[in-house]
Amino acid sequence: MIIGITGGVGCGKSTVLHILKQEFHCYTIEADKVGHLVMQKGTEAYQKIVSTFGNEILDTDLEIDRKRLAGIVFSDREKLKKLNQIVHPAVKSHIKNEIEQVTHSGNHSIIILEAALLIEEKYPEFCDEVWYIYADEQERIRRLKKSRGYTEEKIREIMENQLSEEEFLKNCDRKIDNSRDFEAACQQIKKLFERFTYGR
Repeated sequence: MIIGITGGVGCGKSTVLHILKQEFHCYTIEADKVGHLVMQKGTEAYQKIVSTFGNEILDTDLEIDRKRLAGIVFSDREKLKKLNQIVHPAVKSHIKNEIEQVTHSGNHSIIILEAALLIEEKYPEFCDEVWYIYADEQERIRRLKKSRGYTEEKIREIMENQLSEEEFLKNCDRKIDNSRDFEAACQQIKKLFERFTYGR
C-alpha cells in the first residue's frame, strides 16, 4: 500500500514520517531528498540545469550550489518555472522507480511518500491514500520561529503560497491533527492503521 503524506509548512510532516518509520516500520520516501539526489553531478537533471543557468551556479566541487541557484530562481518566476520543469519530472521518475523496487523486494507492506507539493505534482495518482498533516496556524508559526528562525512575516508569506486548508482537505482522504505532542500523533496513526488490520 502506498500512502501519500502532505501538509503546509510547520505542520510537522517530518515528525509524522519519523513515527511511521520508527514505530510502524514503514518504508519512507521524501521528495525533497530525492530532489537533492537528482541534482547531483553526473545526472541528466544536473546537465540540463547547468546548461540552462550556467556554470556560476556551481561550487568548487562542480556540484550545484543550491543556495546560489535559489537566489537566481526565486526572484524570477520564469526561471523558477524552467527549473521546476527539469527537476519535478526527474524526481517523479526516481520515486516511481524506487516504489517499483521496494514493491518487488517484498520487504515492506506500506510505502510512505512525503512531498510538500504532493497534490500539485499529481502524486495522488499512484497513491492508495493521501493523508493531510494538520497543525493550527499559531502552532506552526511558533515551531518555525523556533526551528528555522523565521520571522512571522516570512512564515505568513510562505503559507500564502501554499494550498489552503480547504484545498488540502478536498484532495486528501485522511487528516492527522499534529498540533499537539508526539504521543497524540502516534495514537491517530495507530487508529488509521487498525482499519487495515480489522477491515474498517
